[in-house]
Order: sequence, then C-alpha cells, then structure tokens
Amino acid sequence: MSVNTDQKIINNKVGLLNLTDMLGSVSEACKVMGYSRDSF
Repeated sequence: MSVNTDQKIINNKVGLLNLTDMLGSVSEACKVMGYSRDSF
C-alpha cells in the first residue's frame, strides 16, 4: 500500500470514530458510513 492509501484508510476510521462519538451509537455510525457492525 502507498502512503496515500494508508492515509485514506486512517482518515475513514477516524471519521467513523468521530461520527460514533457525535451520534452516540456505533451501529448508526456504521450504517451512515457503510461499514458492517462486525468490521468496526
């Protein structure tokens, strides 16, 4: 993987964590971001 690809993955994960914090729900954040709850 290139640095760019790694950075995109990290940014997506940080975004998911921030959204979870805002919504107060892991399940809702996963739905919004298109991740399965299990992969979180």
